[in-house]
Amino acid sequence: MLKTVVCSLALAGLALAGSKAYRIDVYEPAYAGSTELKAGQYEVSVSGPNAVIHGYKVDSQNPVKVETADHKYNQTAVKYVVNGGKRQIQEIYLGGTSTKLVFTETAPLP
Repeated sequence: MLKTVVCSLALAGLALAGSKAYRIDVYEPAYAGSTELKAGQYEVSVSGPNAVIHGYKVDSQNPVKVETADHKYNQTAVKYVVNGGKRQIQEIYLGGTSTKLVFTETAPLP
């Protein structure tokens, strides 16, 4: 019985550690997947194959490919591309980890 409780608590701790939120600053309107983000601060976390984005009246999930680099990123950073005149978040590097989120969905072109 005690082993079951200890194991359950350890698994719960691992689940919470995996859902840490990272702050990103968006300085100009941009798309994360098909979700439009206005300039402002957002929190990003990972839930399975999705990036979960909260903030500035946005609560969305966008499909991402989670990749592991061979080094840790010093800070959380966002890589953009311009596609059809729209800024698109292509990747988010999670500071203090070796995790990179690659967005697999793009904004619709005009």
